[in-house]
Order: sequence, then structure tokens, then C-alpha cells
Amino acid sequence: MLAAERRDHLLGLLAREGKIVAKEVAAELGISEDSVRRDLRDLAAEGLCQRVYGGALPVSPAVVDYAARQTVAPDGKQKVASVAAGLVGPGGALILDGGTTALAVARALPQDLACTVITHSPTIAAALLGHPRAELFLLGGRVFKHSAVTCGAAAVEAAQNVSADLCLLGVTGVHPEAGLTTGDAEEAAMKRALSARAADTYILASSEKIGTASRFRVLPWQEVSGVITDADPHDAVVDRLRTLGVEVLTAG
Repeated sequence: MLAAERRDHLLGLLAREGKIVAKEVAAELGISEDSVRRDLRDLAAEGLCQRVYGGALPVSPAVVDYAARQTVAPDGKQKVASVAAGLVGPGGALILDGGTTALAVARALPQDLACTVITHSPTIAAALLGHPRAELFLLGGRVFKHSAVTCGAAAVEAAQNVSADLCLLGVTGVHPEAGLTTGDAEEAAMKRALSARAADTYILASSEKIGTASRFRVLPWQEVSGVITDADPHDAVVDRLRTLGVEVLTAG
């Protein structure tokens, strides 16, 4: 099989199965695992897959910069945001992550809602300035411009001194095996720090993130309360999440 044919085969397998196991592909095609791994390296270099131990997973489209992410699945993010905003009760304390879906959540909160919002995102804080009964706490630190949030040691330390009823967390990848992932190590660490300070953590996951993975793991499944997604309730990945005991809140 020519290199171009192997490439098409791998991409087709990734689309159909949602993963590539190098050992299985090598046996199927009668080639060495090294050849498969070389092909996967080439595909990963083009941004067409996320390499993991033993093979590859679909790459998340949500790793582009903040400005570009605003045009990715805006309808899905609005649906997720509507359900997420409904989890915030009067008088509640919310830790709200940064990102475009979290921004949609901020805009979906009722203007007269009395609550406390803790965030490390200047854009989230600015979006809530017109909510007169929302008390805002902005966690400082180095600004990670890719996602318009603060992260690093100072931001993590600030997060350790707050607590909340609920954390609404964004990620770029949601996968049954890889868990919850994002594209930057420091941002992943900040998300863990935020989640650790809330009684419950729900993941904001519009459908384009379901079944995909990024390089750095944020949290394992047992450390979150559930996932809010507009993905088809009968999607194979969503079904797999439920078999793992993950609560899936459908936004549709």
C-alpha cells in the first residue's frame, strides 16, 4: 500500500472509529508498527490527529486562538451555556472558567441574579459588569493571551484561596479514554486548581469537542460531576461516557 493510500486509510479509520490503534492497523495492513507510527507523526504534524500512547485520537478543533474560537460552533455553545446558566442558583457562588463557551454562560446569566462569580478571565469579568447583583472576583496572574485567561503560579495560588458551590469548566477535548484535555500545560494546571475549589464541577462541551483529544489532561472522569453538551444523546461517545458513570446533561 502506498503512503498516500495508508494516509487515507488512517484518516478514514479515525473518522469511523474515533481512534487508531497502531498495533491493530499494522496487523491489518501487513506492515510494521514503526511505519504506522511514522504515518501518525506526519498526520499529527499537519494537525490531523492527536498522537497518544499506542496510536492516535481525533484532534480537537478548539485549540485555535481565542478570536478564531468565537466562530466555532456558536449555536452549540449557546445551547450549552443556557443549560449551564440554569445550574447557578440565587445566592450561589460560581467559579467560571475562561473561553468562548464560558463567555456565553456569563451572557446567559439573568441580569438580576444575585450571585458571586469567581473567574480568571478578564473577558468574563467585563461581560458581567452590567449584572448589578453579581459580585465579581477576578483572579490575577500572567495573562495567557491564547485563551484570554490568567494562569501560572500566581493565578494558581489565588485560586487556592477561594471556594464555590459550582465550577463550570471549559476544555478542548472530551474523550472516554483520554479524559478531559486542553492544549496548554499551564492552562490545564489552572483548570485543575479551579475545579478543586468547588463542590461540583461540570464540563462545558459543545459537540465539536466530543470524542476529541488535546495534548494535556485536565481531569479524570471521577473528579467531575458531569458534562453539558449539545451532542446527539445517542452519539457513540456520549453513550460510552454514560457507561463510565458520567452524568450527561443534554443541551438541545
